[in-house]
This record gives sequence, structure tokens and C-alpha cells, in this order.
Amino acid sequence: MKARIGASLLVVALLAGCGSEPVAGPIQEKLPPPRPVGVEDPAPASSSSPEEGGCDPRASYRPRGERPAPGAMPAGSTMAKIAARGHLIIGVSQTTYLFGYRDPESGEIVGVDIDIAREISRALFGDPNKIRFRSMAAAERIPAIKAGEVDMIIRTTSMNCERWREVAFSTSYYEAQQRVLVRSDSTVRGLQDLGGKKVCGAAGSSDLANIAAAPSNPIPVSAVEVLDCLVLLQQGQVDAISNDDAQLAGFVAQDPTTRVVGPAIRVEPYGIMMSQSTVDLIRFVNSVLDRMRSDASLAAIYNRWLTPLGQVPKPPPARYRD
Repeated sequence: MKARIGASLLVVALLAGCGSEPVAGPIQEKLPPPRPVGVEDPAPASSSSPEEGGCDPRASYRPRGERPAPGAMPAGSTMAKIAARGHLIIGVSQTTYLFGYRDPESGEIVGVDIDIAREISRALFGDPNKIRFRSMAAAERIPAIKAGEVDMIIRTTSMNCERWREVAFSTSYYEAQQRVLVRSDSTVRGLQDLGGKKVCGAAGSSDLANIAAAPSNPIPVSAVEVLDCLVLLQQGQVDAISNDDAQLAGFVAQDPTTRVVGPAIRVEPYGIMMSQSTVDLIRFVNSVLDRMRSDASLAAIYNRWLTPLGQVPKPPPARYRD
């Protein structure tokens, strides 16, 4: 009971920050959270094919030439326009533990996605803090990009061919596996055991579509944020949550009366979402990610935040479409 109460308090603390405009601040050095219990090793699963009707969702635009030095962006480029404004505008989550969440102690938005955002700011301005973070729900991401409200979105966003028809992405900076979270006393061993049962996912996410397509015919239940799904699971209003394993492991860290089960439903590559009209910015961001792979700074970000997952994965290699 104490564990559940503690988890509920953390969930309430995170939800209390929703709706406010996050403010950029310095990266807070901190030890990674303690490793959670209850995360079972997944059964070996084959990756979903990256080729979908001739589309490779992992392939992005190749960097060209040397990356401009901070403060010396090419005239007329998207980067020069952002530099003239004086800050990046980046859509993020503030409720996704380990990737983008508001630290209840510091009040800062922290996590994998936030550290990557700061590296892009450093490459553009020579300063990691020239960012205005904009908190948004999963369903708001594509409309915000198409309306030009943000320069990019770094928010555990899966790259797929359907989304590529509306927006564009960087190369993949992380690959997750969609799995299932249940209460510790549940007999469920995976999505195959959830036929006719309520399974929660975030509105606007690919998780809901994958739940609905499962042969076992579970009942998809949408929530504004996947963190809301954890509250519904704690209240007994849903039988399970299906989301990416990294985020589910964060839930286990918050509520050790839950556990992650089953084989991977689908491999989900995370990319930085940008407008199709800003290919120069996409190439620039990909050059930053290339540098972060080669100098191990991306691996260092993994190690800083993803230790609770147990074996920290390696960053995926870049794939290009031109």
C-alpha cells in the first residue's frame, strides 16, 4: 500500500505540472533513479520490417558538408532564421519519466529528450539553454509542426510511414519496443491474453493502432497522456497499458506494484519531428546526431537516464534516404 501511495503522489506531482509552459534551465547533474523491480526480460522478437510499401521510416536526410559553427548559420537558412529569433522552440513531454518529465525536486524538465534538445541548441547557438520548451500531448504533435508553432518536437515520437506523409523526421536516436504493463497480481503474460480487456494508450500515438490491430482483440482505451493510463490502471479502470518499454520501465520505477510483460509487439524508432519544408534544418539536426554517435555523447545520455532499464541499449545507427 505504501508503494502505491508513493507512486500515486509522484503521478499527481507530474500531472500537476501539465498545462504550464516549461522554462529552459541548466541541466541538473543527478544520479540515475534506482533500478526498478518487476521488469521481465522480453522474449526474443523480430523487428518489424523498416520497409513499408517502399518507405523506410528510419531513413532521413543526409547531412551535407561540414556543420556550420555556432553563430555562423548560412544566410537564408532555417537555422539562420532561428538564430535571429534567439532561441529554439521545441515541443516536449513533461510527463514521460526518463525521457521528458518535470523533476519534482528541481522543477526542471529533464530526461533523454531534453538533453538531446540542449545539444542541438549548443550546436546552433553555442549555448545549450537557448530553448523555449512547449509542453504538448501526443495528439498535438503533428498539428503543431504543420502550423509552424514549434521548430521541432522531441517527445518519444515513433517514426512511421503514415507520419512521414505529413511531417519529416531526423534519423532515429532511440529504438524502443512496445510491450504491456499490468498490475503485479495479474495473470496476463502479454497482449495475447488481453482479448476483450481494456488496454490503455495515449491518444494520437501509434500504440493505440497497434493495440486495435492485435489478433486477440483487446479493447483500446485512449487517454490524453500515457501517464493518465497509469492512474487508470491503479484505479482498476483498465486492465493493462501498452506503450514503449522504456516508458513502461519508468512506470515500474514509480509504482513497483506493476510489471512489464510479454514479447515486443512492435519495434518503435524514435525520431525528432520537423516540418517537411525545413529539410536544411533536418540535415543540420542529423549532423548533430552523427556527432553525438561518434563522440559517445548520445551513449552518455543513455547511461545517465536509462540505467533503470537494466542493460542500457546502444544508440541505433543512422540511415539516410539521400
